[in-house]
Amino acid sequence: MKKALIAVSLFALPLVASAQNVSNLRSLIAEAGSILNMVIPVLIALALVVFFVGLIQYIWRRKGGREIMIAGLVGLFIMVSVWGIIRLAQNSLGLQNGQPIQPPYVPQTY
Repeated sequence: MKKALIAVSLFALPLVASAQNVSNLRSLIAEAGSILNMVIPVLIALALVVFFVGLIQYIWRRKGGREIMIAGLVGLFIMVSVWGIIRLAQNSLGLQNGQPIQPPYVPQTY
């Protein structure tokens, strides 16, 4: 575990050295977000497959089928619920995908 942490730290060291360039950090965050947007449907599909595997095992009366079905349903419920809560928050705050957020500011008099 310590060796893996040291290896990751050494590989991440150049990123820390160039952290003052904000445009690269923004592009890195945007790239991570786009990768995450591609991974989420795959995880939902995987949870659905786990549910169906548990269903098949339950129908064939094998041990553990019910627990696997429940685990698949819980995984689906959590992922879709979080996805829905985030979408609800975006719609409530008037944010759309890709739209820049304007932070509040205090007007100054000179």
